[in-house]
Amino acid sequence: MYKRQALRGAKIVFADSGAVNPNIDAAALEQLITPRTRAIVPVHYGGIACDMDTIMALAEKYNLFIIEDAAHAIAAYYKGKPLGSIGQLSAFSFHETKNITCGEGGMLAVNDKRFSDRAAVITDKGTNRNDFIAGKTKKYEWVDLGSSYCMGELNAAFLLAQLEALDNIQEKRNELWNQYYNGLNDVVNSDYFSLPHIPSFATHNASVFYIVCSSQPIRNSLIKGLAEAGITAAFHYQPLHLSPFYSGQGNKQVTLANAEKYGNCLLRLPLHAGLSMDEVNYVIEQTKKIIKTI
Repeated sequence: MYKRQALRGAKIVFADSGAVNPNIDAAALEQLITPRTRAIVPVHYGGIACDMDTIMALAEKYNLFIIEDAAHAIAAYYKGKPLGSIGQLSAFSFHETKNITCGEGGMLAVNDKRFSDRAAVITDKGTNRNDFIAGKTKKYEWVDLGSSYCMGELNAAFLLAQLEALDNIQEKRNELWNQYYNGLNDVVNSDYFSLPHIPSFATHNASVFYIVCSSQPIRNSLIKGLAEAGITAAFHYQPLHLSPFYSGQGNKQVTLANAEKYGNCLLRLPLHAGLSMDEVNYVIEQTKKIIKTI
């Protein structure tokens, strides 16, 4: 995300994550806003909504755009509103790790008509081809910056079948997510890890099931022990302000304590629609078994 925004000349200002879940700390955003601020990009991590009322109020107060990073967020809601429908623009991902996938690719949701025409031009190599097809111009030509963002037909067909089966996919994923949550619930408030926090304003869509370990050594022990039991568990909550690219651009080093905590302590357990309940129970059993040895 940083590199793509920086590519167009934007200066990125990172906000910290919240204390209770990995989403942006909406209460701390206002102090980061300056007269040069143009947009806020909230990331709905794990398909769990950010505090959008607070964020939208700031956008109205300071005349800012909201671009939702809804990569994880298909079929998830904020106070009954689908995630990706709240900001002016939203980006979804159909990467192979997401709830529905076509291997790679994504979707731009345009919720503000001011951006519809230009979004179509940028998507189609910088041309006004959509206007040409609609009979609004005699020829199509290059009118703006753009690239080839149109999805191929085979990928689209693969994705369409999953969109049509989305309710069934979500039902299965939610069953697995709930089994993890209930199966590990007796370890909550232990010295080892905590379970996902779902705010009252949000639903989750079983995009990922994560635990937050009390320390990096505990997470490392779990990764090692699960691997020995034939289970792959990934961390991959990477604080971008610590990335080689960001620091290599001469940016001022900042400390984001909560983001760094998740970077060191968050662990994602296996979750996809092809898992069986027995397999999830096996992961739960092995996780508890490893905890007893730490």
